[in-house]
Amino acid sequence: MRKVIQLGITILFIFSTVHIADAQVQLRRGMTLMGSRFEITLVDRDTLTANKHIDMVVAEIDRIENLISEWRPHTQISEVNRNAGIKPVQVDREVFELTKKAIFFAEQSGGAFDISIVALDKVWRFDGSMEEMPTAEAVRKSIALVGYRDIVLDSIASTIFLRKKGMKIGFGSIGKGYAADKGRALMESKGVQAGLVNASGDLSAWGKQLNGKPWAVGVFNPFKPGKMVKILYFNRNAVVSSGNYEKYVEFNGIRYSHIINPKTGYPATGLVSVTVTGPSAEFANGLSTSIMVMGLKEGRKFMKKFPDYKAIYITDKGKIIKK
Repeated sequence: MRKVIQLGITILFIFSTVHIADAQVQLRRGMTLMGSRFEITLVDRDTLTANKHIDMVVAEIDRIENLISEWRPHTQISEVNRNAGIKPVQVDREVFELTKKAIFFAEQSGGAFDISIVALDKVWRFDGSMEEMPTAEAVRKSIALVGYRDIVLDSIASTIFLRKKGMKIGFGSIGKGYAADKGRALMESKGVQAGLVNASGDLSAWGKQLNGKPWAVGVFNPFKPGKMVKILYFNRNAVVSSGNYEKYVEFNGIRYSHIINPKTGYPATGLVSVTVTGPSAEFANGLSTSIMVMGLKEGRKFMKKFPDYKAIYITDKGKIIKK
């Protein structure tokens, strides 16, 4: 059986069958988590056990959202944002380490990646409510609150402090990839032999499908609907795509995407999508987001720092680079 699924900014498809000696079911369930479409697929010994394990993955993802969401008022990240310019906030070690990883990406990318970009959430809105271009003054004022160097981490106290009042941080860039990786790790610890956690296109997989074949993921071309750029086959690996062709606004015939350049405050241009594969969905997401902002030339240089990861680039002219 072949199933084609629309997931976030790419179309992924999974080949599956219904028989193998070491397992009896391959079960897939879709749900909304972290404000996005998730799909969890497990190869397990029976339907009851598979459903129980999927419930565990859902609970783990919800736990993560209750730590790092900037939209839920009770989370530790919301508390950090409320205390911007006021005082440091003590957070769980998990939240601290995820923030530390985000700053690593910011440093490695020269600021192309920056979790403080959410200060622009009132300037650029991609929920259908924008009726006109933001003024240059509005962008200038908001960009003054963006800057990873103003995120102060105290490892001993496990605190996060945002130096400027009005600053915000958020994990829309790597949070779903992190959740997918954590779901995979949890299932591996429970002895589930194979599965795939798909966090709206941030995908983390392990093992083989029920028919013994590797997972198959199709990377689609936004310029040619229904056409695939490449089919990726793998066992334990992650695939992440960042793109500007599904979440955007248009003014005067010009498209402005949701991936914002932290240095300018305006949407990134040049690349339409970047798909990154490698061991970790969280790490791949940090790379793909960075590259969308950096552009093709600098992005390809950047990828050379991380030989365990590979990328497919599609430019705004329709050029495809599979290196």
